[in-house]
Amino acid sequence: MIKSMTGYGKTIIQLPAKKITIEIKSLNSKNIDLNTRFPAIYREKEIFIRRKLAKQLTRGKIDVSFYIESTGEESTSRINKDIVSNYMQQLKDIDPDADHLSIVMRLPDVLKTEREELDDAEWIEIEKGIDQTIALLEEFRKDEGEVLKRDFVLRIDSIRENLEGVILLDSDRLEAVREKLLKAINELEVTVDENRFEQELIYYLEKLDITEEKVRLINHLDYFIKELNGTVSNGKKLAFISQEIGREVNTIGSKANFAPMQKLVVQMKDDLEKIKEQLLNVL
Repeated sequence: MIKSMTGYGKTIIQLPAKKITIEIKSLNSKNIDLNTRFPAIYREKEIFIRRKLAKQLTRGKIDVSFYIESTGEESTSRINKDIVSNYMQQLKDIDPDADHLSIVMRLPDVLKTEREELDDAEWIEIEKGIDQTIALLEEFRKDEGEVLKRDFVLRIDSIRENLEGVILLDSDRLEAVREKLLKAINELEVTVDENRFEQELIYYLEKLDITEEKVRLINHLDYFIKELNGTVSNGKKLAFISQEIGREVNTIGSKANFAPMQKLVVQMKDDLEKIKEQLLNVL
């Protein structure tokens, strides 16, 4: 099972006097990168929230946002009566007939904001909301991971098919190399020792032998699929295996010396590059 690092979760908590919306978004990142945006009343819980997210989401660029909408009659703003009375008295002294109240309400410090305290019962509901939002994001990641997995399987199957084509062409390739060398010798119009020529030819063909590369590549492809179907999503490990696949494909390409085989190697490289690009988004 693999998971994408891309995800989204949203939960709305309805409380008696307010509505709280929690959103968590995640994108790909080499490590955990947390960004939080929420009102000052929840700042005391920031470390707790960060630890919870880092533990459960593991990797990714994570953005967490809290939005509060007041739905009740409660308000943290209060009229500062002493200041209003003082303003009113001063205005009456200046102009007894003016609309003093409308003027006063526009003056500084008439309204004072009382610091809202975090209620324990409210926080219990918020914590449940955070857990629910994380669960939704994780479900999103799993769904995205399934899409990535299907693409990986198709790419690995394509590499395997092209490798089978390489194996089928191998005997033709060696024969083509042999004929090419014989033609070059004949064009030189010199007499050569047949036994020595055969020995040198065998030595040269051994240098072009790709048997070990074929075996290792098959093993790497099998290992990639095994990890893909594992219980833990490990994008870093899959990326390492893909590097090993690339090493064997490149070696086969460098030893090919045969155009039909090199075409198949190019196709293998193309599939592998697409796998590597997609692995950047795997958890």
